[in-house]
Amino acid sequence: MSEDFMLDTDDLERRMTGAIASLRTEFASLRTGRGSASMLEPVMVDAYGQMTPVNQVGTVNVPEPRMVTINVWDKGLVGKVEKAIRESGLGINPQLNGTIIMLPIPELNEERRTQLTKVAGGYAENARVSIRNIRRDGMDQIKKAKNDGAMSEDDQKIWESEVQDLTNKQIKAIDDLLETKQAEIMQV
Repeated sequence: MSEDFMLDTDDLERRMTGAIASLRTEFASLRTGRGSASMLEPVMVDAYGQMTPVNQVGTVNVPEPRMVTINVWDKGLVGKVEKAIRESGLGINPQLNGTIIMLPIPELNEERRTQLTKVAGGYAENARVSIRNIRRDGMDQIKKAKNDGAMSEDDQKIWESEVQDLTNKQIKAIDDLLETKQAEIMQV
């Protein structure tokens, strides 16, 4: 390989790993019939004049697989937290018990499970697009270096192969995550 050109493959890999981390977060917010604290991450509460994540106004626990509880620290925010959960689109009906909000996780019907697998597929496709955009950035850097005379055609092929191998590895990771999530969603 040429000494004049050095592609930062660590940066490309870091960016691709970030896209996969984002996908994991999106997958965690999908309800699968089992409770998890991460499903409340997208829920924001109007607390003290600003939008605040639920986990910053109370303690989120999962005492049993089909129940999530939120112990709200400030009694005055209980109603706002309940309202935020109702309006979040999670499809969960909160129940109040003093400062504790209980969220019973209902069983998913077959139609809803199918919808959720499609949503998961959409999230995975967005992650794949992000990975491909990062690959394109790397390939553009290689082509620019080749056109500037900083590398030979053989070096160009070697670098392009390295970027493509990295991309294939990350796309496979996304496909594996999607397969696992879809199996989890369809599990009765």
